[in-house]
Amino acid sequence: MIQHVFLVGAKSLGAYGGYETFINKLTEYHQKNENIKYHVACKANGQGAGMPEGAIITSLNTYTYNNADCFEVDIPEKLGPAQAIYYDCKAMAKCVEIIKKQKIDNPIVYVMACRIGPFFGRYVKQIHKLKGRVFLNPDGHEWKRAKWSTPIRKYWKKSEEMMVKKSDLVICDSINIEKYIHEKYGEVSTTFIAYGAETRKSVGAEERYEKWLKEKGLRNGEFYLVVGRFVPENNYETMIREFMGSNSKKDFALITNVDNKFLAEIEKKTGYKNDPRIKFVGTVYDSELLMKIREQAYGYLHGHEVGGTNPSLIEALGSTELNLLLSVGFNQEVGLDAAIYWNKDPGDLASLINRADQMEKVERLEYGRKAKERIMTAYSWQFICDRYAEEFMRKRR
Repeated sequence: MIQHVFLVGAKSLGAYGGYETFINKLTEYHQKNENIKYHVACKANGQGAGMPEGAIITSLNTYTYNNADCFEVDIPEKLGPAQAIYYDCKAMAKCVEIIKKQKIDNPIVYVMACRIGPFFGRYVKQIHKLKGRVFLNPDGHEWKRAKWSTPIRKYWKKSEEMMVKKSDLVICDSINIEKYIHEKYGEVSTTFIAYGAETRKSVGAEERYEKWLKEKGLRNGEFYLVVGRFVPENNYETMIREFMGSNSKKDFALITNVDNKFLAEIEKKTGYKNDPRIKFVGTVYDSELLMKIREQAYGYLHGHEVGGTNPSLIEALGSTELNLLLSVGFNQEVGLDAAIYWNKDPGDLASLINRADQMEKVERLEYGRKAKERIMTAYSWQFICDRYAEEFMRKRR
């Protein structure tokens, strides 16, 4: 019997976020799996909407991609920040509608992120009535993010509690998140399946890479790199200040979507514009080029301290030889001894950068070997997608 799985939480398969990449990979690796049929909720409009290249339109607001049935949901743009909640609710309602219409037996609805707690119970009841199950990926600690006001943080916290308690299975992409779920909510059915990364080398990006270097004023192999969202909890201020305090002759390239207000704050606190080594180089949506940039970077800096298994971290471990990670549980469980660690004490990262600059090539290569091995054994997309197939096909009732 085919197991139908509905995926709710990605903006669209044409977007580039963590959940979007995850669903792209899951459907790609399972497109020939005759036992699983995916149905993917996608935004029809608004930020992040868009069909991926190679999609086949099947009707108004539906298309197939990687053998998955994708259905689009219209979003009223006037809703502002609340549109994410509206989108998830409408997507859940659409899942119920499709399950009824197609008379699907024993469906699984897999929801990513804890945005719809107050409304979640009604959809769970409807899905249970249709003999389905609801799985949840709680993501990281959204309620800890600095961008949210106190009332919104309280909402995220309560929403997480309501969704975790009502789900049939909570799939955690971090061992630390799974531990937190049990400590906070007690007897909850959980399993650990991480996020994935490629273990191959980039393909065909050499010319684009050379052009990118020239445009950004960088030298091959002579730059440290960071890739991630430009938010306070990713510790950009600390990394910039510490890099400025180092003796490195290399550059620090920051691939991120800058927020002008936050950037002005960092400039006021660090004066980074007076240091020509600090280079904000914009975003890179060409995945092969981004992989090539990671491969050629001298080192990768990672300052994320909120959330589970971070996509940019495992992608860096899969490509960059030397990884300098903020010393928190989420990062340590991924990197183990394949990376070196820093804390936020003044001078700690600066001295680590100085040490990294003087590191013998053989030592850097050994860190690189351990990092690739770590990804191959625990975080390759093949391994992760196999784990999902195993979990989706497991009968719990």
